[in-house]
Amino acid sequence: MTAFGSDRGDGVPTEAPTGGAPVISSSEDPTLVRAAGFTYFPIALVARIPYAMMVVGVLTLVVSARGSLGLGGLTSAMVGLGTALCAPLVGAAADRWGQRLVVLVVGLASTVTLLAMAWVAYSPLPDWAVLVSALLIGACTPQIPPMSRTRLVSIILRRLPEARRNRTLSRTMAYESAADEMTFVFGPVIVGLLAALVSPAAPVVAAALLTVVFVTAFALHGSVREVAPSASDRDSAAPVRELFRGSLVTVLVGALGIGLLFGAVLTSLTSFMTDAGHAESAGLAYGVMGIGSAVFALAAGLFPERFSLWARWLIFAALMVAGAVVLPFVTGLVGMIAALALLGIGLGPTLVTVFSLVSARSPRGRAATAMTVATTGIVVGQSAASALVGQIGERLGTGPALLAPALAASVVLVAAVVNWRRGDSHSLGHD
Repeated sequence: MTAFGSDRGDGVPTEAPTGGAPVISSSEDPTLVRAAGFTYFPIALVARIPYAMMVVGVLTLVVSARGSLGLGGLTSAMVGLGTALCAPLVGAAADRWGQRLVVLVVGLASTVTLLAMAWVAYSPLPDWAVLVSALLIGACTPQIPPMSRTRLVSIILRRLPEARRNRTLSRTMAYESAADEMTFVFGPVIVGLLAALVSPAAPVVAAALLTVVFVTAFALHGSVREVAPSASDRDSAAPVRELFRGSLVTVLVGALGIGLLFGAVLTSLTSFMTDAGHAESAGLAYGVMGIGSAVFALAAGLFPERFSLWARWLIFAALMVAGAVVLPFVTGLVGMIAALALLGIGLGPTLVTVFSLVSARSPRGRAATAMTVATTGIVVGQSAASALVGQIGERLGTGPALLAPALAASVVLVAAVVNWRRGDSHSLGHD
């Protein structure tokens, strides 16, 4: 059973929850934009950008302020550790007490910790203070992507006519995944621009300002009423052990692998660009991967239904591996851009597919928790790979570091094969 009822085998739930607000009559021809509010989508999109800037922003800041790629990688890993420890708790708190209070509190704490890091990095405090600051940043990260998905799905199932729910759900999941993918890819581009044009501390300060404005606006937006839990909702929630079902865990491993790829590519690319004398432009070069990735992520919403999710995962994960395998053999910037573009073509649809599967396999009443765990997996993977590949690049050089993206992409492909071998190509919601 998914968070929304049974699914059809393509990742789209078919049953709405009972209770809640009455469904609008089809004669009124409602749309998701009208039901959510015209300001919802721009607010939710900008509110997730700080989340995508944090790991890369911290890495850039610490490498510049402390002069150590290794320490920068470890600091990014601490961001991931803090996220791993606390993000699932944030999702569970939202499922239990509602998003408004939880997002407001976490958003305020995130703003404070980001500003503190901007000062600590350049202060005379020892390196352990930098690591502690990074841990707190991760612990206080607002979980906007999973909160947004949960909120929109609730609006669709409660407010739209039944005949239009499945189609709208499918397109909404494609949009949400594409939005996540674009922010994860273009977040580093923003970091690179601000670091190059202003200062290495500018990305972290900008993330803090975006958080206090847009995360607060997201928390207070009227659509938050759609996910306010009732006593009956809390009582009927699936037990926590349902989050450990094999079909869901397989997809979460795929999300972790995508995070490993993000971190491995960015850190090895930073080493590559440092050798070329342009370390501050690594984020800009990284954005090349976002061109094909963003286009194909959005196009995933137009794929025909007969192109099943398991097949999409296998095919596009294989493209990711193909692009990553080329990286160690690249000798110039043109070759690097070509390899990153190929990698991006596989990355976008893979990310869309993974989050669609998480949505379909979320246990009842645990939607925000499952979505948060998946998003956390990406950040944890990114942070862990940044730390490990940073050490490899500093001690062994750029060549060995460029081997890491292929290993990370292989994790995603292996998870896709396991998903196919389990027989989940036909039944997405059950073991």
